[in-house]
Amino acid sequence: MLSRACGGGAAGSGLADGRRSTTRSAPGAALLPGAPGRALSRRAALAGLAALGLAACGRTAPARAAGARVVSLSPSTTEAVCAIGAGAALVGRSRYCDHPPEVLGLPSVGGYADPSIEAIIALSPTLVVGARGPAGPALDESLRAHGIATYFPDTESLAQIEDMLAELGRRLDAAPGAEQAIGRIRARRRAVEQAVAARGAPRVRVALLYDTSPLFVAGPGSFPDELIRLAGGENVITRGGAYPSISVEQLLVVDPDVLLDGTSSGGDMRGASRLAALRDAPGWRSLRAVREGRLRPLNTEVVLRPGPRIGDGLAAVARALHGDALALSDGAVVPPSPGGAGLAAPLPGTEAP
Repeated sequence: MLSRACGGGAAGSGLADGRRSTTRSAPGAALLPGAPGRALSRRAALAGLAALGLAACGRTAPARAAGARVVSLSPSTTEAVCAIGAGAALVGRSRYCDHPPEVLGLPSVGGYADPSIEAIIALSPTLVVGARGPAGPALDESLRAHGIATYFPDTESLAQIEDMLAELGRRLDAAPGAEQAIGRIRARRRAVEQAVAARGAPRVRVALLYDTSPLFVAGPGSFPDELIRLAGGENVITRGGAYPSISVEQLLVVDPDVLLDGTSSGGDMRGASRLAALRDAPGWRSLRAVREGRLRPLNTEVVLRPGPRIGDGLAAVARALHGDALALSDGAVVPPSPGGAGLAAPLPGTEAP
């Protein structure tokens, strides 16, 4: 099990605070739902996004808090268990779970798409949690057949992320910690919404890209789509599902004012950007956002993990869209990381007064 250092997250230790430590996961894995670490094959992760609707949420009775042993199969749920103060119950993780750092000392049971049933069972868990993903109903059924409770919630909105935290608090006898984690998300959201409203600028037309070959973007019904809206943006991707694959030609048709770049190749999202490397490529160089220098690197995985740090992710998106013109306190935003080129080019008509 983890040391109490992780379990103390709910008391404000900072372990669940995205401003203290950053690593990446794609949207869910990306990684989107539960977003695995950047080491994860981007294509495998994004393929998983397409299968999100296949998994069934575990209906087994809640694990008893006393003596609970939890295996978490996605970074977002691992962070959530720690954030509510129940980190000491963790006995296993996926290979992509990397925050808080203490979890790296836990046994790995495989990926979120290919967990080892044998490795999970060997840890004698009372509860297995994770984001809905490509492992699908088969994993849930297999675990329940062994008498192991499961919880694979939907986390495609801030409301669902809060529900996930509350339910984990109930199952692990950590309701006060869950309330605190939810309160932090809501405080970040209020700060961002107030700052955006005070700015009074037109909505920014934006697309958030996860990969370039093939080109995957955030679409309607995804939690990144909600982040864009709350941050004062308008997602130009309005159909195709939550995480569609589109062509450069289709992107040219909607021609966003800003491209949010989530394609960094580094393990912590600070590596080389796949998108930046395409600035001079046919099609890409014709995009307004590329021509006018509004390619905004995200450089933080908190935007892509639907977990307790999602409030910081919202603040990061707002800062990427509005730059220094947004009056957002440091307490409500992830500190900018090196390489944030593009913030100096304001949108026409949105310069700070």
